[in-house]
Amino acid sequence: MRRTLIGQLTPGLRMILGNTAWLMVDRVLRMGLGVLVGIWVARYLGPSQYGNLSFALSFVALFGTLTTFGLDNIATMNIVRQISDAHHILGTAFAIRLCGSILAPVLCSASIRWIEPNDPTTYWLVSLLSIGLFFQAFDTIDYFFQSQVQSKLTVWAKNAAFLCAACIRILLIRLNAPLWSFAVAQVGELAMGALGMVVVYHWRGGRMAMWRVQKWRAIELIRQSWPVMLSGMAVMIYMRIDMVMLKLMQGNAAVGIYATATRISEVWYFIPMAIVSSVSPSIIRAKQDPGLYYARIGKLFSLMTLLALVIGSAIALSSHWIIRLLYSDEFIAAAPVMAVHVWASIFVFLGVAQGPWDVSENLMKLGFYRTVAGAAVNVLLNFFLIPRYSAMGAAIATVISYAIAGVFANAFDARTRPIFLLQMKSIKFNALFEPLRASK
Repeated sequence: MRRTLIGQLTPGLRMILGNTAWLMVDRVLRMGLGVLVGIWVARYLGPSQYGNLSFALSFVALFGTLTTFGLDNIATMNIVRQISDAHHILGTAFAIRLCGSILAPVLCSASIRWIEPNDPTTYWLVSLLSIGLFFQAFDTIDYFFQSQVQSKLTVWAKNAAFLCAACIRILLIRLNAPLWSFAVAQVGELAMGALGMVVVYHWRGGRMAMWRVQKWRAIELIRQSWPVMLSGMAVMIYMRIDMVMLKLMQGNAAVGIYATATRISEVWYFIPMAIVSSVSPSIIRAKQDPGLYYARIGKLFSLMTLLALVIGSAIALSSHWIIRLLYSDEFIAAAPVMAVHVWASIFVFLGVAQGPWDVSENLMKLGFYRTVAGAAVNVLLNFFLIPRYSAMGAAIATVISYAIAGVFANAFDARTRPIFLLQMKSIKFNALFEPLRASK
């Protein structure tokens, strides 16, 4: 009997494909159900309270990088290379992350007290949510699961917590619960996720009691991870600073309108990540043949531009209908903001598509510089545009800063200029219809 295609795959490849499938299931479930429950919560709370909650979540997220310390890929890679030392690597990484997870809530609460001294509601929301940062230290367990290509175990634990928290949020709405209870639900999700990780780890035979901390290893891990942590901070500022500045300049209602608009326009960002993760190996393998190499990159850029234009056009033209259908007329001011903000997807898609080239050319550091430049431009534009145009100003600033970080910054460096030209040509879509040919 002829074997099926799956049966012909090697065990290692089947494991990798299965692991990837679980991660995709996790992403799709969280995206779909998360958006639906988020819409319900927004309708219940209204623009002002929903804006206050969105601001608090964004403000706490600014400190989230301290809880990871940039260790994610580094610790996993170390375990893969030295599986016999897994207990020492896990124990040391957990100690580092635990220190960050204790420091982050303290800094978060102190910062919001200094920034908003006369807003007790915001202070308590931020303080409650910052407690959740502590539980993120237990994500250290995931380093082991990733190293063994067993991410489905993390998905089980995290999705069980996510589903329970979603049910709790729905129950809170039915009970007419106050605003602070939704912050408690968020912390509860993180706590349940951490507990689930510990339970699954022990179920699979692991024992946290066997973890050990090594001082020399901690120094080495920190030496490797601090640039990644700084890059993560830049990315987080880049992504979250608009809501923080909106709150400080325009108040909670403006944040609620902006958060509503961006929730719909950003939900599509998983598409380029899924596509790029699939085509990256073929692009990197083609590097030895420059003609084929850049032809594949050109096709990817054209595909990304086409997808972003289709999504952007659909969202922009139907923004008022989407807001009225999913939210209510109370949020109608979010429609024009969404119609502008969605065009940032073009530059996000192209920026993600550049990833394989950055890796292949060993120019990831330039990606960090582009992100820092984009974050700086975003902050400066927000200072000028938010006082004049409120949430629309933040949307305009986001589109411009994403354009600089994702595309136009490439024009200022000789090494990335060829990529900039390919990104500019992608609007013609010619590469999509040209056959791939190897160089002679």
